[in-house]
Amino acid sequence: MQANIQTDSLDARIISALGADGRRSYAEVGAEVGLSTAAVHERVKKMLDKGVIRRFSISVDPERVGLNFTAFVAIRNDGGIHCRDVAPRLRAMPQVEELHSVAGEYDFLAKIRTTHARALEEVIYQIKAIEGVARTTSTVVLNTEFEDRPLDLGWMGSDKVGR
Repeated sequence: MQANIQTDSLDARIISALGADGRRSYAEVGAEVGLSTAAVHERVKKMLDKGVIRRFSISVDPERVGLNFTAFVAIRNDGGIHCRDVAPRLRAMPQVEELHSVAGEYDFLAKIRTTHARALEEVIYQIKAIEGVARTTSTVVLNTEFEDRPLDLGWMGSDKVGR
């Protein structure tokens, strides 16, 4: 497990500001957090170098591009020698948006987006065909109340975040 990297409350505020809108200029972020443009730029560069900030990306509305069907699929390994091959095979499937290794009855929890239920069925058949997969259980999403929430570190309430 990777060690936490120490950040302070200004870094946390910069992360929150950029998380809400990654296209904001460093001057705008600096005005919000009380730093100069150069200071914000330097802090962001350091957080990128340390891996605190992994990347800047866009958020696409899945329904507007035809991905109207979301499901969570719990996947259980068979306990055999191919178990380590399951995650890379799932990563290669474009419909698998997220994959989490979990404790409990199942080994993985995958978030899957497709165009409709029949497409989900096909993805589940593909998952079941992966050597090392013993069983799946699916939960279909009826409505998404929120997702893709920007990370807001303000709730941590400490001057030293990530110790």
